Amino acid sequence: MKQEESWQKHYDEIMLFMEQNHRCPSRHRLEDHRMLNWIKYNKKQIVKGLFPADRLERFNKLLETARKYHRLNQYA
Repeated sequence: MKQEESWQKHYDEIMLFMEQNHRCPSRHRLEDHRMLNWIKYNKKQIVKGLFPADRLERFNKLLETARKYHRLNQYA
């Protein structure tokens, strides 16, 4: 599997997770750690300037979706 395909697979998995569960991956749930670490890794790559420009728009969309569900009370 090429790097672009792998990145897209993770991106699709996390977007689907947030749309289905109406929440971001949590640091308090063990099953979410892999997704959360992937997001943190990509944020660090952006800060270092190593993030490819073609992925930046898609990743910003993922972060925008994450902000939409930030501190949202899912049980109300």
